[in-house]
Order: sequence, then structure tokens, then C-alpha cells
Amino acid sequence: MTRELVATLDSLAPGTAVKVVIDDIPIAVVRESSGEVHALGDRCSHGDISLSEGFVEDDTIECWAHGSKFGLSDGSPRNFPAFEPVPVYSVEIDGSDIYVDTTNRK
Repeated sequence: MTRELVATLDSLAPGTAVKVVIDDIPIAVVRESSGEVHALGDRCSHGDISLSEGFVEDDTIECWAHGSKFGLSDGSPRNFPAFEPVPVYSVEIDGSDIYVDTTNRK
């Protein structure tokens, strides 16, 4: 497993997202309100919009431009206009460190 340290739990408040880039891959690292951390491709599948700038609500992230929501655990679109999923990457928490593995897609 190739993993990259991307953030700490203290730096990522529940209900927020941050954009990171690993090997030229833009990734939205999202902490849902329950505290669970997810990593998704940072581009809305409907348009070239950064999902990390969107809104985290429950187990979804919403694209700020067109309103498409994506499931945090599987990247599936929950409403139109998006109809293609976004990639989801493995996340590992070690202490308070958040690691993402871009070679291990879910």
C-alpha cells in the first residue's frame, strides 16, 4: 500500500473538505459530521468543478456550481445533473494522521 499523509484530524473539522494533490491527482478529503473521513476525486463528473469547495451534508458532498451530490463512501451521484460516479480512494487513520492511498480505489 502506497499511502500519503494528507492532513490531521485536528486540521479537518467535521462537515468540511480540503483539496490535496497526490501524484497530480486532485482529491477531496472529506470529514463527515459523524467524524468519518473519506477521499474522493476532486472533480465533479458533470463539470470541471472542485468538489472540495462544495457542501458536506451527512454522507454526501454537493457540487457548489450545479447541485449534484455524491455519496462519500462510494462516489455515486445522488441526483442530476451528474450521472457518473467520482473515484473513491482508501483512507487510513493512524493516530491523528490521515493517509490516502491513490493506488487503492474502492
